[in-house]
Amino acid sequence: MGKKSRVKTQKSGTGATAAVSPKEMMNLISELLQKCSSAAPSPGKEWEEYVQIRALVEKIRKKQKGMSVSFEGTREDFFSELMTWGAECGASCDCFEISNFADEGYGLKAARDIKAEELFLWIPRKMLMTVESAKDSVLGPLYSQDRILQAMGNVTLALHLLCERSNPSSPWLPYIKTLPADYDTPLYFEEEEVRHLLATQAIQDVLSQYKNTARQYAYFYKVIQTHPNASKLPLKDAFTFDDYRWAVSSVMTRQNQIPTADGSRVTLALIPLWDMCNHTNGLITTGYNLEDDRCECVALKDYKEGEQIYIFYGTRSNAEFVIHNGFFFEDNAHDRVKIKLGVSKSERLYAMKAEVLARAGIPASSIFALHCSEPPISAQLLAFLRVFCMTEEELRDYLVGDHAINKIFTLGNTEFPVSWENEIKLWTFLETRAALLLKTYKTSSEVLEEWQTIFELSHRFYKTSLNSLKMGAGRYSSVMQVRIAK
Repeated sequence: MGKKSRVKTQKSGTGATAAVSPKEMMNLISELLQKCSSAAPSPGKEWEEYVQIRALVEKIRKKQKGMSVSFEGTREDFFSELMTWGAECGASCDCFEISNFADEGYGLKAARDIKAEELFLWIPRKMLMTVESAKDSVLGPLYSQDRILQAMGNVTLALHLLCERSNPSSPWLPYIKTLPADYDTPLYFEEEEVRHLLATQAIQDVLSQYKNTARQYAYFYKVIQTHPNASKLPLKDAFTFDDYRWAVSSVMTRQNQIPTADGSRVTLALIPLWDMCNHTNGLITTGYNLEDDRCECVALKDYKEGEQIYIFYGTRSNAEFVIHNGFFFEDNAHDRVKIKLGVSKSERLYAMKAEVLARAGIPASSIFALHCSEPPISAQLLAFLRVFCMTEEELRDYLVGDHAINKIFTLGNTEFPVSWENEIKLWTFLETRAALLLKTYKTSSEVLEEWQTIFELSHRFYKTSLNSLKMGAGRYSSVMQVRIAK
């Protein structure tokens, strides 16, 4: 999926089942659940907690070796069965075929010329795995009693997927057999690979993802073994951490929102065939046709026969793609990095700044983003920085001065600077903060290069802004007319 920086991953356990008593396994599971449910660690202790949780998980995985469900053959062996099943269910299968695209993995290849905006793919509801189909399945009795399943559609889909994988007569087997055996999500990273992320902004989400997955697994292991409504689940005899990690990653990399059959609300779904499409920059071209009750996708651009068909996954940063999709997209037009900014409560002008920000609907402390495209900052961040750098006189002017209310609404407008001095201060401050954040990276990987690109773009934007003001531009619009060369 997409242009990847692939990582080494662990395989599900194979070989003889390790001898372990149910009581011993339940004790390990209980220990894991307690560890994952304890209070959040103090700042700086998150890595230590991760290592402890991972050690417990690895102990459990070792004892579960050889217990995971697997299919004979490779996923490629089942693609023809998937296409046949799709055609029988009423899906469109004439415009494309499944093909291997080297580093991008499997994807859809045009079987004929396809025009931009042409409807080339539709998938009827009966092919989709949804929270609704889970409620109507063997998982239904447990769903009706478990609040976590009711609150977390992604977890419901993961368990639904596992139950259907264990059912030899499941109608979704042609789809499930074609899912990857493992993934490139951080849940599959080796400990040393995760360690490389310590200096990045992705690390907190990666650690939280692992902790949450381990907690969910431990919780549902106990539920499946003890809850009366789980007695008929096919997972009762074999529910390994590797199984759950696989199901969570399958859902995380493929889930999408569709309307329920009556159109009254949205639900999560896995969409066979459509989820074979890889990502590129563009616009969302997939929707749901309630009248025909099917998911539909139109072509993002013209495709010649033999070319790969792409879709746009959404405006995710590369950190989000790595965490949730397991790939790094080199030409990501929506890449960005987070920057946390706030007005110190000990500052003499805190009350005035907080009031101006509140009137503009901006919190006094928040996480903003620096973007790799122009402009590198949002209107909200520009407004925050202007207020952050205001003098007492400027603050008073925006609170009680003439046209104060109207001025509040211009804070994020590039055409209306507060003052020449204010613009210098805000861009100098942002440049300094970006440089400091850049120094926190201890590697020369692509992550560092992405940060450097964003920093340089912000720097050029800053210089252009000041030059425009120096030239006596009465309004700030000239800044936006300058094309920033990459």
